[in-house]
Amino acid sequence: MQEISPPKLITALRSYDLLPAIIFVPSRRRCDEAATEVAMDKSQKADAKEKDARTKIFDRFVAENPEIRNHKHRKILLRSGVASHHAGHIPAWKFLIEKMMSEGLVNALFATSTVAAGVDFPARTVVISNSESRGNDGWRPLEASELQQMTGRAGRRGKDYVGFAVLAPGNFQNPPRIAKLLGAPPDPLESKFRSTYSTLLNLLDAFGSFKQVRQIAEKSFAFRHVARQIKGLGSKRDRRLAKLEKRLANSGVEISIDDIFGFERLIGTQTRLRENIPQTRADARYAWLKDNVKSGMIVSKGKSGKQFFLVLNVFGDRVTAMRDSGQGSTLSLSSIKRVYKKRYQLDEKAVEAAFREINEGKNPILNEPKVFLINENADDAVELIESLKRSFLPAGLEKDKEKAVEEFLWESMIDADFLNKIDRDIEYLRSDIWLPFENRARVLDHFGYLSFERERVTKEGEWLADLRIDKPLLVGEVLRKGMFEKLETPIIAGLMASLAADSERDYGKLYESGKLAKVLDEVEKIVLDVSRIELDLGVEPAEEINFSAAATAEAWAGGLDWTDLVWETKAEEGDLVRLLSRTGEALMQVANLQKSKPESAKRARIASEVILRDPVK
Repeated sequence: MQEISPPKLITALRSYDLLPAIIFVPSRRRCDEAATEVAMDKSQKADAKEKDARTKIFDRFVAENPEIRNHKHRKILLRSGVASHHAGHIPAWKFLIEKMMSEGLVNALFATSTVAAGVDFPARTVVISNSESRGNDGWRPLEASELQQMTGRAGRRGKDYVGFAVLAPGNFQNPPRIAKLLGAPPDPLESKFRSTYSTLLNLLDAFGSFKQVRQIAEKSFAFRHVARQIKGLGSKRDRRLAKLEKRLANSGVEISIDDIFGFERLIGTQTRLRENIPQTRADARYAWLKDNVKSGMIVSKGKSGKQFFLVLNVFGDRVTAMRDSGQGSTLSLSSIKRVYKKRYQLDEKAVEAAFREINEGKNPILNEPKVFLINENADDAVELIESLKRSFLPAGLEKDKEKAVEEFLWESMIDADFLNKIDRDIEYLRSDIWLPFENRARVLDHFGYLSFERERVTKEGEWLADLRIDKPLLVGEVLRKGMFEKLETPIIAGLMASLAADSERDYGKLYESGKLAKVLDEVEKIVLDVSRIELDLGVEPAEEINFSAAATAEAWAGGLDWTDLVWETKAEEGDLVRLLSRTGEALMQVANLQKSKPESAKRARIASEVILRDPVK
């Protein structure tokens, strides 16, 4: 489907009395290009009175917001009443556009779909130019709620009896899909409740136990589907248990429901033991290696056992490791000759110590059990379980009644197994909700912000809980090391921006100073240390720091003028405002820690005031 040019589109809309219009296009660049094309088209009508009115509003805005005086779209807006609106523009410019739109002085607004959410633009018509949307992860189809928000902008209150939605032809237009979405129900609501470090610390501090935190998590809107599954499984369990209890009551045997469950678990344990007894020395050794070879341990290979490796990761039978020369290597689990007892952290100093202590004989060999002992112990366990079966039979019963009890226990195995399986499924679903919190609790325990064993937030954790920022643990470690206390304001701003920014976004062409580069090296070590522990404990590792964001914030906090900052970074103004706003807000969070971190708080407040100056403020 051939795309219609923006000037032709506006001309067509004007001929059918469908202006003013919001034209939704998928990218920021296309918004700006389309507005420019319309403004440069000589066939477009220009109303002198409207131009004068726009100029007066613009002059008033410039008096309060001088940063928009030389905006690159100033002439386009004032001369033609056409504008673009997206996240790349600074807030003052967007406020100006919104003011002119509400005054009826903008005939056509080219905007991204984000404008549809939360901003009330009076327009007679909305134009959908694309059935797809472009996000951080590439192109994707429009969702029902997005389209409904976009079309919901059509029709001016008090002016139009009806609003119009127009599908413009284009390469990525799909009218049948749009028609289907217009009749679709709204997309399901998604909860923003997440298992973050701050959430965990605040809930634990408020309610005092993991049990309470778990119950709150299970009741959250985020886990409503899981809660529904748990309720359904619970109903199945109750029905099956009622049948078993009724059958037990009618049987006349003198045992309890607990006896039935205990018998089933005992038989299950016996079965598993028999299945897992190693048949050969190789089987037993492989099972032992699987249980004992961990990342950070030294192992040896070869007949002499003199080839040493530091284990990095274990995936099934494959072990990735590093030789004492620093060269990477891959070996099979079964090829390992010896395993050494000590476990080291995977950092440069620990790696050196690991190989040195092997050569110095300071790391003992881990004892490997003999296969006949494994088999003997397993056989003893099976025999013990065999004798325990008798304990479920009431004492002093006659042989025929004893036989009846034993038969009932065996007949009830299917019911007991079913009920135990449902209990395990329910616990698995509940653990799925709690596990992300538990893993984060273990990370926080490692760094001393809470006590996992006592289920208590520590003194360090109390101030960390007060940091309402995206990466509290990283910022917490920076503060604990006292890094803020010895840094100048621009360096503090750059440090915080490196953590506050999205790691994948590029904020321009500036480079950090030598001083900031050294500080960021220290921050990278902190990120590496935290990420290693998170990975080890099942938490998605912390993102990398953003160097371009750090350089931009350092320059701004160092006194660079806004116009020069935009020119030198070559970044979009809206992106710069968003970065610096997030940086300033994160610094204000640190500034609130006057009691626990007075010097850091003082310096953070000074940096936040410098960062949050106009036009960022």
